[in-house]
Amino acid sequence: MSDAIKTLAEQVGAFLISQQLKLITAESCTGGWVAQAVTAIAGSSSWFEGAFVTYSNEAKRSMLEVSPQSLVQFGAVSKTVVMEMTDGALAHSEADLAIAISGIAGPDGGSAEKPVGTVWIAWQLHEQPAISCCFHFSGDREQVRKQAVVEALKGILEHFNN
Repeated sequence: MSDAIKTLAEQVGAFLISQQLKLITAESCTGGWVAQAVTAIAGSSSWFEGAFVTYSNEAKRSMLEVSPQSLVQFGAVSKTVVMEMTDGALAHSEADLAIAISGIAGPDGGSAEKPVGTVWIAWQLHEQPAISCCFHFSGDREQVRKQAVVEALKGILEHFNN
C-alpha cells in the first residue's frame, strides 16, 4: 500500500472515530481496494463496517438492489448507479457512511462516451442525499484503480469533515 493511501486511510479513520461514524464500501472497478486500505489500519474495526465488491451488474442488482433499468439506461459506470450503490450499501448494513465506486479501469471496455479512466464515485451519509463525482483518470489499469481509491478516501474528508 502506498504511503499516500495509508495516510488517507488513517485520516479517514480519525475523522470517523471523531464523528462516531461507521463506513461501508460498495466497490466495482477497485475490487475491494478501499476496504483493503482501511482494514490495513489497526483498530479499523471500530469505524469500518464492511464491504460489498459488486463487480458484475448482477451483483450490483442482487446485493445492492441497483435497478436493472438504471443499469440498462445509464450503464454501470454512471452517476445514477453509484448513487443507488450507496443507497443499497447503507440499506444492507449498520453503517452511517457509504462510498461507491464504478469505473472503466481498462485496458479495454472504454467507449467514446465513457473512455478508459472514467470513474464515478459517490459518498452518502445515512438518510442524506448522495454526493457524486465523475473522474477521468489516466494511466494503466492499476494507476486508474489507485487514483480512484485515493479520491474515494479524499472525498470523505472533503465532503464531510467541515
